[in-house]
Amino acid sequence: MADLKFEMKWISRKYKLLFFLIIVSWISLAIIFGLFDLQISQFIVNSDSIAGEFGRDFGEAPGYGLIGISIAILIGKNYKDLRKQKLGLIAPLIIGLIYLFVAISSNSLKGIIDSLSIITIFILFFLITIKKDWNDYKTFAWVIFIVTILNVILFVQITKIVWGRVRYRDLLPGFENYTPWFIPRGPTGNKSFPSGHSAMGFITIPLILIINRLKIKKLYHCILSFIIIGWAFFVAISRVLIGAHFASDILFSAEMSLMLTVLIINYIHNKKKLL
Repeated sequence: MADLKFEMKWISRKYKLLFFLIIVSWISLAIIFGLFDLQISQFIVNSDSIAGEFGRDFGEAPGYGLIGISIAILIGKNYKDLRKQKLGLIAPLIIGLIYLFVAISSNSLKGIIDSLSIITIFILFFLITIKKDWNDYKTFAWVIFIVTILNVILFVQITKIVWGRVRYRDLLPGFENYTPWFIPRGPTGNKSFPSGHSAMGFITIPLILIINRLKIKKLYHCILSFIIIGWAFFVAISRVLIGAHFASDILFSAEMSLMLTVLIINYIHNKKKLL
């Protein structure tokens, strides 16, 4: 009976609702996109889209910054001294500086943009939290870290190789090599499905956990949350606008990120302790 009771309460009511909405929207949109993926891209793709280029160049940087911050928090939380906690940023900052050096050496504009954005995020986080206890952000850090491993690295990168889906911009003039999302082609060198940018865009959603801890008016909470959610959707949709992905490509990595985020937060809260 005890085991049964635990199973029934594993997901609290509010998380059950979120989980249900994610699954229903995922299935519904997967069916729609499975039928109309090609037509959607034909209708909205513009290879010269400014929004698409902006999402391509800047879309992943905030996600990389948050991954670095999550690692810094998980390292720094082991110290009680607030100043020593901040030493956790040293490793991510060094990696960011190395990335910048390599980008400059190889004359990679995207690499320079990414690395400078990441370093800026590190510095801002340090300045904002310099007098705060990083243990207050452990839930946020664990969510980012685990979603990175399970979604960004494992699900997205492995599925890209196995599925071998051709990007819209690389389709033949007659679209003969187009395949719907539910038909894997095997390793072909093509990596449209699922979208890495979309995964990196939606990894910013856990930032809402930090916003909820800020002592600001509820209106500001809503505005900041809206900006975060809006950014995630913008990055994902920008990939379709520029022909880099189909709608279903961004759907699967986005929904996977949302589902994992809800499940991880629920698990941590129900356990009443952090890993």
